[in-house]
Amino acid sequence: MSAVIVIPARYDSTRFPGKPLALLRGKTVIQHVYENSRGARLAEDVIVATDSETIFEKVLSFGGKAVMTARDHASGTDRIAEVAASLRCDIIVNVQGDEPLIRPDMIDEAIRLLSDGRADIGTLVKAIEEPEEVLDPHVVKAVFDREGFALYFSRAPIPYHRDVFGSEALECGTSGLRNVRAAELFMFKHVGIYSYRREALLKFQAMRPSRLEEREKLEQLRALENGFRIKVGETSGKTMGIDTPEDLERAEKWLSLSS
Repeated sequence: MSAVIVIPARYDSTRFPGKPLALLRGKTVIQHVYENSRGARLAEDVIVATDSETIFEKVLSFGGKAVMTARDHASGTDRIAEVAASLRCDIIVNVQGDEPLIRPDMIDEAIRLLSDGRADIGTLVKAIEEPEEVLDPHVVKAVFDREGFALYFSRAPIPYHRDVFGSEALECGTSGLRNVRAAELFMFKHVGIYSYRREALLKFQAMRPSRLEEREKLEQLRALENGFRIKVGETSGKTMGIDTPEDLERAEKWLSLSS
């Protein structure tokens, strides 16, 4: 199966305008994402999809590929679908333009998930290790069946461990979970990378937002509500999205410690 990585990158982020062009250890965020994506062994090409001429020119300046897309897309998925419509490949991989620490092997993991012919979409999860992440609505949790197919995604703590959490633990917030071991939780957080069969992506993008999607503000719930099968793979890889200038500082420290 042929796979192409498409990286959606818009300039007008609400919390961090221009973040794809922010510098991280001497390179722009989008260059980090592009170069790490190029390291994936199972993808034959990498393309940045953007609505910004500045981002477009920056990608070309470091030797990358980029295409201009419409400015009115509601999401990154809509943006990559515009590009996918003109591509001839089996799989489209959505790597977010604000994930400068994404590892090439994680992209390959997402692509391999579609070797299961029953799967329309592939994505990754990672075991939750920190108590803070259990109650954090910005950390999306995932539950899946014995064959690795997603059952649900939520900003709420799922599954709800009645005997471990108890009403008092959740009322106390994170402090009530301090003594809970990660192995007891068996909870997973979603890692926002997706591999799509091209036809599934185009079909998904044409659908209206679903009820659960509108309530949780999670696009993947539209896929589940409409019968798409999402294959989930557990990864040991760590990554970090850049949503704020503070996130950029944390990424800088992370890279300094790992170098």
